[in-house]
Amino acid sequence: MTDASFSRAFEKFDAKGLPLSASGRDGIWLLDDDASMLKALGRLLNSAGFAVEKFSNPADFLSELQQRECRVAVLDVWMPDMNGLEVQTCLRRDSPETRVIFITGRDDPLVRQNALDAGAFAFLSKPFEDEVLLQLIHKAVTG
Repeated sequence: MTDASFSRAFEKFDAKGLPLSASGRDGIWLLDDDASMLKALGRLLNSAGFAVEKFSNPADFLSELQQRECRVAVLDVWMPDMNGLEVQTCLRRDSPETRVIFITGRDDPLVRQNALDAGAFAFLSKPFEDEVLLQLIHKAVTG
């Protein structure tokens, strides 16, 4: 067995048979203005076998969306230039297949409901358990 076929035998696959670790549309995109949160989430998701793209600025996130597809977006709600709900609106318009998972340090029931009503896959309040986020992302990717 070659190295390539050996490693492929242990890859995780989505419902379409595509590897979860593939880049581009199969990756997980993180958007949070908190650099320490981006770093921690990136490490967590990489350790679980996911390809991760990290963004600290909504404009950069949306600009990249014009070039590539995003399968799952993990968005912070409260950011200085543009909030997560505004980013979600752009995603719905430009990339309707993208699953959105919100994370927030300030849980507001009205914001939560608006996000879910607009099609968010999930909404988590910080702090949250790593395993909860990993399970949600796996469901979003494979569902």
